[in-house]
Order: sequence, then C-alpha cells, then structure tokens
Amino acid sequence: VFARELRQLRVFRRRRKMGKGTGSFGKRRNKTHTLCVRCGRRSFHLQKSRCSACGFPAARTRKYNWSVKAIRRKTTGTGRMRYLRHVPRRFKTGFREGTQATPRKQAAAAS
Repeated sequence: VFARELRQLRVFRRRRKMGKGTGSFGKRRNKTHTLCVRCGRRSFHLQKSRCSACGFPAARTRKYNWSVKAIRRKTTGTGRMRYLRHVPRRFKTGFREGTQATPRKQAAAAS
C-alpha cells in the first residue's frame, strides 16, 4: 500500500511541473497581438497599443539597419507604385501636361 502511494506521489510531482516551455503552450489561449491598421501584419500588441513590425502609432515607420533584409522587403518598389512608376517618363519632358504633339513633317507630307 505504501509503495503504491509513493508511486502516485511521483506521478503528481511530474504532472505539477510547468514552466515557460513546451508543456505550458496548451494553456495559452489569449491573443497578445492583432492586425495592424498601417502595415496589415498581426503584430499590433493589444496591451502596449504598439505594432512590433512598423511601430504604429509612431509617425515614422520602424526600420533598423541590423536587419537589411527586412528593409529590402518593405522598401519602395516592392509594391504597386501606382503613382511613382510613371514619374521617370514624365520627368524627361519636364512634367508638361495638356499639350498637343506637333505634327511631324514626314507625316504631314505623306497626307
């Protein structure tokens, strides 16, 4: 009888032990991060009210030189660039708009 009780005590001792490691992951059920309004990643800390990816609500975007790869992923030119992609072509003519092209001499002579 005494040996059986000892065995049960050992089992309880093993079960009770819980740290920050693998065994505790089943107990975690609350969300610490949610979607960020600015960068769209699930990095916005709910209690801190701060995004760990872009630094929102800070005015400047979070960026560190110790992670050059991360900068390369987020930098200008990795998205659509809906406005910026046409700028070099418009720059060549000095950003002129609303003018008609003058007819070429060859085209005028042919018609």
